[in-house]
Amino acid sequence: MASPSSSAADPAQHKYLQCLTNHSSTPISQAIYFPTDPLYTSTLESNIRNLVYASDSTPRPLFIVAATHVSHIQSTILCCKAHGLQLRIRSGGHDFDGLSYVSPSPFVLLDLFNLRSVTIDVESETAWVNSGATLGELYHEIAGNSKILGFPGGVCPTVGVGGFLSGGGYGNLMRKHGLSVDNVVDAIIVDSDGRVLDREAMGEDLFWAINGGGGASFGVIVSWKIRLVPVPETVTVFRVERTLEQGASDVVHKWQLIADKLHEDLFIRVVGDEEKFTIKAKFNALFLGKTERLMGLMDHEFPELGLSPADCLEMSWIESVLFWSNYPPETSTEVLRDRHPKPEKFVKKKSDYVQEPISKEGLEAMWDKMIQLRKPILTFNPYGGRMGQISEKDTPFPHRAGNLYKIQYSVTWKEEAEEKYLGDIRRMYSYMTPFVSKNPRRAYMNYRDLDIGTVKRGSKNSYAEGKVYGDKYFDGNFERLVKVKTAVDPNYFFWNEQSVPVLPGKVEL
Repeated sequence: MASPSSSAADPAQHKYLQCLTNHSSTPISQAIYFPTDPLYTSTLESNIRNLVYASDSTPRPLFIVAATHVSHIQSTILCCKAHGLQLRIRSGGHDFDGLSYVSPSPFVLLDLFNLRSVTIDVESETAWVNSGATLGELYHEIAGNSKILGFPGGVCPTVGVGGFLSGGGYGNLMRKHGLSVDNVVDAIIVDSDGRVLDREAMGEDLFWAINGGGGASFGVIVSWKIRLVPVPETVTVFRVERTLEQGASDVVHKWQLIADKLHEDLFIRVVGDEEKFTIKAKFNALFLGKTERLMGLMDHEFPELGLSPADCLEMSWIESVLFWSNYPPETSTEVLRDRHPKPEKFVKKKSDYVQEPISKEGLEAMWDKMIQLRKPILTFNPYGGRMGQISEKDTPFPHRAGNLYKIQYSVTWKEEAEEKYLGDIRRMYSYMTPFVSKNPRRAYMNYRDLDIGTVKRGSKNSYAEGKVYGDKYFDGNFERLVKVKTAVDPNYFFWNEQSVPVLPGKVEL
């Protein structure tokens, strides 16, 4: 790790180190990694989750601050402002298009992985969790304190809490308990002036904005106070597959008609994947109860799936987290504390929302397109339940009532053949245009997608450029986000290619 003496040989490094030291109330030199430091590369690459952004041609930060104290965050912000440097903020590294750790301009990476404490208060059914913690670390800590409390987070345990929450993260409890941000009660943020603010100090407008509007547009969110939710001691899961030859089109078509109307205790995801020139539809479910009650619901509402008790597994909520992460049975929950359990891949994601059922003929044509392209995987996540009861204005996340399900498009690959796979997913996305939401064609912010629009650094048209993707991510909430951004960060310090812009005519650096 860098120290004042080791950095003195490089005047620029010495200048930055001196600034950071002067503005930090606690020692910071041991948290700074310059490119000359032997741990710089491993620190940078440790939380790169998309190998697209791990190549030699990817821009690298001038230095990394692996903050261990809030004063390190304050000093990093102040020094980046003083020296005209871009700031990128990383909690878990799952930003699919790399905006949390890559920038075209000279930049500094503020990495929060050391700030990962989780404090559970079972009596009040709340927790404080730092942004650098992963969802797996959060779940592990909750389960270690209670068998009947959980949190409506995502199904990938290695996702960082900071980006997940601030982007309106969802999971398989959302039909029962809403989104993660529907269960946030307080937060600590460092703003562009280096001030440390809680909910009361930041005010309700900024608190509203960071709960689904993308925290990196407004400041550095250090920690969150979340409301834990009740879960039964026993839940039931199943994973059932149907091919086209086994009537998958009929079953998926029926799923479209009922998935958002099923009892809110039941969440059934569908994953469509090409395999050996056919389509395999995988139905993955979480039910907040026992098999007997689940079978009663399925026999009445969704007999077409042909679910049997033998398909069902009863377990605890924390064990269902492992099931949904595709871990083998009997895997220890300790794996949830592992931030890097599996090798990373090259990846591209896109998203859509479906508001009217796709006809059976439309589904069959969609399958044909998937078979033709072979690589894209489509995942359907059902809405309804609690999601339809919360106003689209309550948080910046607007995709509530009126949406049947969300589509995630995904391609992954292991070798460097980027253009082919990007072309495949873009062709699939284009093909789906008639079947999905319109005016705007909605998108989910946490499935970051630079294809749908970007804002240029220093652009005089940042508002107009930002509105292109902003309307897709936030719909009618975009204008309020812009007003909040203009009030709290008028000089546009917190910028990235898809940040919330400031109002036209305001200062833009």
